[in-house]
Amino acid sequence: MAFYLFALVLVILIPALVVSLVLLNRNNRAQEEVVRALTNATVQAMGQSVEREVAGMATTLRILSSSQELAENDLAAFHERAVVALAGSGSYLLALDRNFDQLLNTRVPYGEPLNRTSNPKIAAEAFERGIATVSGLFFGQTAQQWVFNVLLPIPNGREVVLLALTRNAANLAATLQSRQLPTGWHAALVDSANLVLAATADAGLETGAVLPMRQAVDRSPDEWRRERFDGDMVVTSEWRSGLSGWRVIAWASVGTVERPLGESLLWLAAWSVVIAGVAGGLALLIAQRVGHSVRGLRRDAQRLGRGEPVVPRDYPVTEIAEVSQALVNASTKRLAAESEVRFLMRELAHRSKNQMTVIAAMAKQTARGAEDVDSYVQAFERRILGLARSTDLLLTHGLAGVLLAELVESHIAPFCPLDAARVKLSGPMVRLNAQAAQVLGMAVHELATNAVKYGAFAGNSGALAVRWRVVDQHLDFNWRETVPPGLVVSERVGFGTTVLQSMVGRSLNAEVERHCHDDGMEWRFLIPLSAIDPAATPAPDQEPASE
Repeated sequence: MAFYLFALVLVILIPALVVSLVLLNRNNRAQEEVVRALTNATVQAMGQSVEREVAGMATTLRILSSSQELAENDLAAFHERAVVALAGSGSYLLALDRNFDQLLNTRVPYGEPLNRTSNPKIAAEAFERGIATVSGLFFGQTAQQWVFNVLLPIPNGREVVLLALTRNAANLAATLQSRQLPTGWHAALVDSANLVLAATADAGLETGAVLPMRQAVDRSPDEWRRERFDGDMVVTSEWRSGLSGWRVIAWASVGTVERPLGESLLWLAAWSVVIAGVAGGLALLIAQRVGHSVRGLRRDAQRLGRGEPVVPRDYPVTEIAEVSQALVNASTKRLAAESEVRFLMRELAHRSKNQMTVIAAMAKQTARGAEDVDSYVQAFERRILGLARSTDLLLTHGLAGVLLAELVESHIAPFCPLDAARVKLSGPMVRLNAQAAQVLGMAVHELATNAVKYGAFAGNSGALAVRWRVVDQHLDFNWRETVPPGLVVSERVGFGTTVLQSMVGRSLNAEVERHCHDDGMEWRFLIPLSAIDPAATPAPDQEPASE
């Protein structure tokens, strides 16, 4: 490392000394070239600082757009969260609907009347492009100041279709002044219409003014131009942003740029020796520090390979620090992934045990009512298939929960008569968690089996009506069979009755009622919504009822 750094110092210094000796005879041009490079670099640094601010606003918008409150369209909670997240940042959040009317604005308390956005043109452009868009300068009606927006479309938004971060243009002045221009130079940040967003303190320009320089953008931004400004001939430099379309324009009088350096050969030789010595010393110091940092990275990589945690460390070189942080992040993700895998394995074992418990209970109860092996196998197979259908629905819908209507329809379908008018299902959309879907699926399967044996489906004229509704934080589920004339409603108590009266009641804390009518059988289940809510799935160590 030291060898290469010393070689780099020599490669830089020797040509620089030769060129400097030649350029001493052309001091004016040398001064201009130095100032040109310094000014371009400073203007670029100013522009990049502003661009980082804008990019940071876009990143903040993406984070806010993924919030749960926005997904649930809870604008009051979303407003409160945005106020907390943006506190002290100088940015304010706007939410716009399809008409580009403001639904919220963190500049004012939530609920206060709001008007249409002050810049609907850029809002329409952002909505059409479908990507983050930066506006130009405009006068904000709510802020009553010159502002700019960064807008982000919200795909599939129910009410909010655009989020925007707005900031006072005056706040950019500090960012623009964070870099020191050469003496006699001034700078201004302008949008695509050459409106001044911010300017250095000595530029004499106010926000909203039109900068009468660099009007054409078809020429290279690196090219210096001579233009007239306020009656004085000036030299201008420019940097353009690919993100926002804004530009940083710097200018100085021609006299300032062409001032000669006045350096002598003696001073050049003396400073060359000093610079060479300092550069050599710095090269040695940097080599030692970089070598130490690289060895630290090697040790961190070895820890990562062994699966050990990697702790963050401070390194003097930014790129090495970034690699170190990447190793820390990779270690954290790896440990988290391993922990998640262990949890999923425990959950899989628990689910498998629960399934085995349910199947064992089904086998025992089926055997109690079986008269021979064939009838036992057929009955047990049907119940296994019913349980499998519930499991398929659980796997299909995952954490979102199983639709009650889909569950009932899938279990009744194998038993339905050809005349679809004999079966009626009605009720609102209700989702079930994993336990409720398994228990109710088995219950519906048993009810459908009983309907085929001695109920609504036993003859050619029976009918089934399944209705459910939500009443007082309970699911009221009603199964009503109308049997053909001449059939007698069975009073037999088998596995189906056990499932309906014991498992449903105990597992779901439900009230179960059975009524025998002259024309058929009726079952009613009154189940608390808390027992079927997909968000309230039982803890992994909770065993289901298995009687």
